Amino acid sequence: MSLQNTNITSKNYKKLSIQVSLTGFSYCCFDTLNNVITSFKEIQFDNSNKSRKIEDLFADAFKNNPELKNTYDEVMVIHTNNLSTFVPTALFDENYLGSYLQYTTKVFETDFFTFDEISNYQMNAVYIPYVNINNFLIDNVGSFDYKHANSILVEKILDNSRNNDDKKMIVNFNPEYFEIIVVQNQKLLLFNSFEYNTPEDFIYYILFTAEQLSLNPESFPLELLGTISDNDPFYAIAYKYIRHISFLDVTTLQEKNNFTTAQNQKHYILFQS
Repeated sequence: MSLQNTNITSKNYKKLSIQVSLTGFSYCCFDTLNNVITSFKEIQFDNSNKSRKIEDLFADAFKNNPELKNTYDEVMVIHTNNLSTFVPTALFDENYLGSYLQYTTKVFETDFFTFDEISNYQMNAVYIPYVNINNFLIDNVGSFDYKHANSILVEKILDNSRNNDDKKMIVNFNPEYFEIIVVQNQKLLLFNSFEYNTPEDFIYYILFTAEQLSLNPESFPLELLGTISDNDPFYAIAYKYIRHISFLDVTTLQEKNNFTTAQNQKHYILFQS
């Protein structure tokens, strides 16, 4: 999806990607000539004052980070929420976007729906973007393209599953919910998002999903991504029940930046946008 204004400038080989959510945002700048990340920052909002509008929190952050106002050849905005699903192209009708989400998400008449085309895999990601954040950004960064975080995530995971005939489960862990993605040689077998409170919720959904797809916890590989680390209770409980557990390999991604393995796992989507 693209929000355009007519601003024609000479190329400076710089790209800005901003990954937005209601609790904050992170951004990175790419040198597109050398395909490397030149800077990166994460901004957490102070959400204690409930009366403050999200646009005001973004406005403050933009004041404090003048780099966001620089000139870029392209700007990519990534919407991060659990309001998305994937629909095969053969079953897709863009007049009924809301109906694809009604089974997984509470949808309202007033919601705005959109989709990303993932043409390599003959499917579309249908989702609800943050319209108010887009409106703020059009006034502050000019034209930009936007996508859902899961579009980038699933496409990368499918790319990386090429020529691997084993079924593999990937969990992308976020502070309030996580995605489970199951792939087999560039086929998406399952995508789902789950909200959780405790480590027990976390392992319950993993084992439930494994059972649905006849995956044996003794043999299927589980790879972790996102804000999970090997010293937290969520990892500990998964380690207890799943024999083959590891963190997603990010070494090729690290060749393009100077950030730690943990940062590359946490910002896997942003760094590849």
